[in-house]
Amino acid sequence: NASGMSFGSREQEVSTISRSLKGLAKELNIPIIALSQLNRGVETRQGNEGKRPQLADLRESGAIEQDADIVCFIHRPEYYRITEDEQGNSLIGVAEIIVAKHRNGPTGLAKMRFDSEYARFQNMDDFVVGQRYVERPSKMNKATNGDPSSSADALSGGDFTTPNKEPLPF
Repeated sequence: NASGMSFGSREQEVSTISRSLKGLAKELNIPIIALSQLNRGVETRQGNEGKRPQLADLRESGAIEQDADIVCFIHRPEYYRITEDEQGNSLIGVAEIIVAKHRNGPTGLAKMRFDSEYARFQNMDDFVVGQRYVERPSKMNKATNGDPSSSADALSGGDFTTPNKEPLPF
């Protein structure tokens, strides 16, 4: 390993890292997002339900499951060539955001639209076939009662300048 410390097994190393990240988050009172690979258990299970990741699929350590406040997974049935659910509904372009653990809140699943060309997620309700993106009104325009001519300029005080009214270098 890069630190030069000896941990014994890979599982012990991952456990130490997991505990250290948890301690750092508490000490600094900040959220830390850590990524983990899944073990091969997902590959051996059958069907959409079987392919959906579970806490036990976290690779190399139960410590990640134990230390984390929130564990989320992204599941795309289409990746496993599963194109329909049990009711015959299309799963093409569908992703599931799975909250498998939430220490202080509910767990569950949210379905999203996944645009693989751009690796972009959209709310299912906002998805329109053939539309590449969803237009939303600017929140800046709300502050100026929808008058687009005054949105950015009104909020920034006009031209893009420094607090000393000097032009920005770009």
